[in-house]
Amino acid sequence: MRLARWSAAVLVAAALVAPAPASAAPTWTGSWAAAPAAGDPGLQGRGYPGYSLRNELHLSVGGSQLRIHFSNAWGTGALPLDHATVAVSTGAASPAARAGSMRTLTFNGQAKTTIAKGGETVSDPVPMAVGAGTNLLVTTYVSADAGPVTFHSDARQTSYFTSDGTDHSAEESAAAYTQATGSWYYVNEVDVRGGPPNSVVALGDSITDGALSTPNTNSRWPDRLAARLNQRPAPQRHGVMNAGIGGNCILADGTRPGGPGAWAGEKALARLDRDVLDRTGVRTVIVVEGINDIGQNTRVSDPQLLIDGLTQIAQRAHARGLRVIGGTMTPAPNYTGDLEYVREAVNQWVRTTHVFDGVADFDKAVRDPQDPHRMLPAYDSGDHLHPGDAGYQAMADAVPIAAL
Repeated sequence: MRLARWSAAVLVAAALVAPAPASAAPTWTGSWAAAPAAGDPGLQGRGYPGYSLRNELHLSVGGSQLRIHFSNAWGTGALPLDHATVAVSTGAASPAARAGSMRTLTFNGQAKTTIAKGGETVSDPVPMAVGAGTNLLVTTYVSADAGPVTFHSDARQTSYFTSDGTDHSAEESAAAYTQATGSWYYVNEVDVRGGPPNSVVALGDSITDGALSTPNTNSRWPDRLAARLNQRPAPQRHGVMNAGIGGNCILADGTRPGGPGAWAGEKALARLDRDVLDRTGVRTVIVVEGINDIGQNTRVSDPQLLIDGLTQIAQRAHARGLRVIGGTMTPAPNYTGDLEYVREAVNQWVRTTHVFDGVADFDKAVRDPQDPHRMLPAYDSGDHLHPGDAGYQAMADAVPIAAL
């Protein structure tokens, strides 16, 4: 794959018992995430040497400090990260940073770092007060050939880049960023300190990833869930992180152009630790997967296979002390006969099992009452598989907040 190029315009009594401290130190909470989906080979397999890549992303909760995670999960060698910065976006689909907000990120006190093959690094804390709903600009510059770039292909968010060989990562101006992309590169999590103590991670496929939602509006169902949580009293809020990947499956690595695993990521069972269980401050997992296992080349025809996979996900999360909400699969076009039988059988199990701590009945939320095998037209994006913005809102509304 190559970076998509569009014009920028288009585009955080018991005296023997020691008294508790007056106030516990603020904890870190995950506020934003994107699952590493694949490695973009870039320029003849060399990545993007000489590129400044400016990622724009949307925080679910705020805090008084932040830190950024960078991933080399899909790299074929060590990644020398020359320079990385964070700033607050001016918004309005522009790569410009708010005046005075630019900060250079450090790693163990150094401005440069190297990320091991398949690894991840986390920046030092940055004193920066940010609110819920803040859009950040996270910019990276890599000068050398570094192999495939770990990226998330379908961001539904315009980000920006420049390829002139000059490090523009610390520039507040938008002038150098004349090209745009619909993907996120390297950055895979943002944590905030001083906000809500817990976070929710949504594990899923393209429907969780927000496919066909309106770009640059943060209309994915996890975003709408975050907005819903932010309307509650502060102690009842949670950070929300998205671990959806388009085309993802429970049981098999995704298949898209570029070979097995390309774009669609590793199967949910393989990426569960990295993308979900190891996320900062995670308390609850919401999982809705299986539609691609049924409909892709794998054509899973035995619902018990998907039930066993979902059970394993729940058991592994429970072993970490997490809560798990099971989500039902929404209607899919052309699912008739055996395919629809599998979807309905798994959904019925999700609704009735004691494996989960709660159920988000996404199927019931968006299906047409007059024809439960299809999506309500008002919620349909047009392809009859992915909800539109209104459908994603209905999914967010179906999440049982008390179970989080």
